[in-house]
Amino acid sequence: MSVESNNNAISVNNVTKIYRLYEKPIDRLKEVMSPTHKNYHRDFYALSGISFDVPKGQTVGIIGTNGSGKSTILKIITGVLTPTDGTLKVSGVISALLELGAGFNMDYTGIENIYMNGTMMGFSRKEMDDKLKDILDFADIGDFVYQPVKTYSSGMFVRLAFALAINVEPEILIVDEALSVGDVFFQAKCYRRMEEIRQKGTTILMVTHDMGAIIKYCDQVVVLNKGNFIAQGEPGKMVDLYKKILANQMDDLSLDLEEIRSGELNDFSGEQVKSRSDINALKEGFMKDKLTVNPNRTEYGDKKAEIVDFGLIDERGNLSNLLLKGEYFTIKEKIQFHGNIESPIFTYTIKDKRGADLTGTNTMYEASDVESVKQGDVYEVEFKQKMTLQGGEYLLSMSCTGFENGEHVVYHRLYDIVNITVISNKNTVGIYDMEPKVSLKLHRDRG
Repeated sequence: MSVESNNNAISVNNVTKIYRLYEKPIDRLKEVMSPTHKNYHRDFYALSGISFDVPKGQTVGIIGTNGSGKSTILKIITGVLTPTDGTLKVSGVISALLELGAGFNMDYTGIENIYMNGTMMGFSRKEMDDKLKDILDFADIGDFVYQPVKTYSSGMFVRLAFALAINVEPEILIVDEALSVGDVFFQAKCYRRMEEIRQKGTTILMVTHDMGAIIKYCDQVVVLNKGNFIAQGEPGKMVDLYKKILANQMDDLSLDLEEIRSGELNDFSGEQVKSRSDINALKEGFMKDKLTVNPNRTEYGDKKAEIVDFGLIDERGNLSNLLLKGEYFTIKEKIQFHGNIESPIFTYTIKDKRGADLTGTNTMYEASDVESVKQGDVYEVEFKQKMTLQGGEYLLSMSCTGFENGEHVVYHRLYDIVNITVISNKNTVGIYDMEPKVSLKLHRDRG
């Protein structure tokens, strides 16, 4: 429940947005003309009574899957849309960077759009004259600023739009996914500038699918799903909830929300939570059912041994395809044996999307003592390691193999069985991070 406070830059209270959807265009006219006021539409709830606060001077992120209502609530906050129900209180001047094209006249030049938008935000011509150099320097699009913006590439457009939004000294800055268009260097420049204005007291509300940026830059995070408010809180905790939504682990999500509301889930890094999550991950039922599994996977082997279950478990004990770079995670395999095997070998391999092997190991490489097995035995094996791959998408394969009469035998191999999405707030060059420790020492010439 949102509570109005002088300490809040934005207070959203029970806001609902309903769209009327018609199967055919003529149905809209039929509804208007109907003497009995018959409905020819169905209501679509883009937002269903959501409430949250954005404290002054903080950076708050909004995350959720596509269609969760993120952009809709930003448009309501900025006045582009009117809510169907509920109230909204904004304390401060807003500068917003929504979807490309919002607030710009495509036939005007970049310079003309700068002055037009400045006027709309309440700045005089003289004030915009004073800001112009900073805006142009930040955008760095050269003489294109004197051309109609309809001739711009998406990259040039977002550079100019962001330069304008961030250099008018806003009290509240709202950014909606726009930075995903720019190149990585411009994105880094934007984040540095956002941090600078945050230090000066600017409130920032941002929507992004970049979980690394959410964890690195946000003080609080709001999670939405299908137009409903899920939770608001510390970034790491909220990203874990979001991961459960992505993996469709709605039962686990409900359990976490109950514990949050009851005050039991205070720290996702704490032992209480880790114990609960471990139990959750390993409770009765298949681990693989809680993951996104490749329906077109390739598997082969004589099935003398069979991988009957597998799991991908993050540092907090959650079964998830999403892992955070820099954290420990566990690959777990459960193997059922249908025959006697002298020395089984358990393996895993992580590949990139092109199929190149990036890393992997097996119990033989790790010199793990694997006892011989008999028909009906079950082995559970865990590989625990630190995620040092760069942020991106990867594929996990696993197998059970061995040697019989000096020949290598594949009992069961699963190729590209699950995807791994690595979320990172710092990517380096190449495919993995060597986690360097940097030290600097400046020696000035005193002469």
